[in-house]
Amino acid sequence: MPVKNKNMVESFEVPLNETEESSSSIQRFLGHKSPYYYKSKIIQKRMSTCNKNPRICRAKGSPGPFCCKKKCVNVFVDRQNCGYCGKKCRYNETCCNGQCVNTLFHKRHCGGCGNKCQQGSYCVYGMCSYAN
Repeated sequence: MPVKNKNMVESFEVPLNETEESSSSIQRFLGHKSPYYYKSKIIQKRMSTCNKNPRICRAKGSPGPFCCKKKCVNVFVDRQNCGYCGKKCRYNETCCNGQCVNTLFHKRHCGGCGNKCQQGSYCVYGMCSYAN
């Protein structure tokens, strides 16, 4: 309900019961999750779970057709499963076509996957022929 404070600014305050404290009511409000939240989590889990046999993912909207640790992944772009399940790229690398590459200095993936520098030029800081 709107209440005007001493500065005549209208604010909305909710009166508390004598047994309620403000922090507990906030925790209850923030901790509540709607049934839609749980339903969406179940749908996400189903979409990311692989078939047992064959070990391919056919779920609509999944990140990729490959199964790694019972999850659908795309081993051509997934940094945690680059090229095959479990192969992790380093923190400064990106997974391009199943290979971990440093896009800051790789002449075939300069600044991003598939961005090739021209013949005779080189890649520095993600730019072809930087400072030439």
